[in-house]
Amino acid sequence: MSVREGLVFLSDTRTNAGVDHVSTFRKMTVFEQPGERVLVVLAAGNLALTQSVLQLLVEPAAPERASLWNVPNVYEAARVIGEAVREVHHLHAQPLQEFGVEFNCSFLLGGQIRGQAMRLFQIYSAGNFIEVSTVNPYFQIGEAKYGKPIIDRVLTPDTPLHEAAKCALVSMDSTLRSNVSVGLPLDLLVYERDSLRVTHFAQLDSENAYFQMIHNTWGERLRQVFTEIPDPDWTSVEQLPSAGRASAMAPRAIVPAGIGADVVSTPAQTLAQES
Repeated sequence: MSVREGLVFLSDTRTNAGVDHVSTFRKMTVFEQPGERVLVVLAAGNLALTQSVLQLLVEPAAPERASLWNVPNVYEAARVIGEAVREVHHLHAQPLQEFGVEFNCSFLLGGQIRGQAMRLFQIYSAGNFIEVSTVNPYFQIGEAKYGKPIIDRVLTPDTPLHEAAKCALVSMDSTLRSNVSVGLPLDLLVYERDSLRVTHFAQLDSENAYFQMIHNTWGERLRQVFTEIPDPDWTSVEQLPSAGRASAMAPRAIVPAGIGADVVSTPAQTLAQES
């Protein structure tokens, strides 16, 4: 997440190659030189591919090669990651295809370098990338759909930094609740704009009191709000799209407009036999 006050990064640690092979690997990598640069990389996709890319970032093949330790700005850092992705694709995409395995890896990169603006990018499997905007102040990779609605409703560029962190945790809790491929512990990192150092970092497991409070409170309040919403009103049937009126005891066919004027009410058993 990118807000005016800073950046929030949150990742889980579960990887799996099927329900009987679940492992734990950290998906967050931090490049920090206090006072000079902080760059945070989050990875998703095939673990072997993401680790190959990260290896190229941590230990470049040639000393003179551009790396996250010497690039002048975050845009150039995103370009370096994209080049590493394409290099790994060149080495592994064809052999993987022969085994029916898709080349699947993506990354988030955010941070700040001294004298430059704070920025956040998403890098795709092709090595191309896009930057966050005020219209869309966050990116998600991996299992994104379950936690997306709360972020869309809450997050804006003006959201206070610690509220953004809370929003990220609520979003992740929703994902944990609905998808077994995402699991604890979580890595949470908060970066305050222009600090040029990691401001806050925590690894949250099932014993963490704050995350348990988030989990319990969010579930209880959702149920509370749900019960407070009025039930549907079934008293009005004036707009019923029926094929003519039927007697109170006879079934009636409900069809979309334009199906045909000669459609008549048909017993439900006949409809089932003809379908």
